[in-house]
Amino acid sequence: QVQLVESGGGLVQAGGSLRLSCAASGRTFSRSAMGWFRQAPGKEREFVAAITWNSGAVYYADSVKGRFTISRDNAKNTVDLQMNSLKPEDTAVYYCAAEAIGRPVPINNNRRYEYWGQGTQVTVSS
Repeated sequence: QVQLVESGGGLVQAGGSLRLSCAASGRTFSRSAMGWFRQAPGKEREFVAAITWNSGAVYYADSVKGRFTISRDNAKNTVDLQMNSLKPEDTAVYYCAAEAIGRPVPINNNRRYEYWGQGTQVTVSS
């Protein structure tokens, strides 16, 4: 059974930091791009960051560029999201996702991803 499990969410004050982690089990994702998405109440799920299978390229939404950093460890089957300088508008449920290899969809589009975690809540207070 394939599972993606996020951890590291919580409540933090504006300007603070959190580190999210996503652990995959059931199969290796070492050849898959991995992404982070988020969904705030009443809003659609949106792209946050993605990383290619070999960490050769990373991609960020404009809203998080310069503040968030995505990384992965293929040996551990994990992908992390370091979030600094958090803002109240970063408040959302954050989801980890693994791509469906070969699906011809841009890396920042949720339709590219086949496996999803259950999400972890991040709340940033002002």
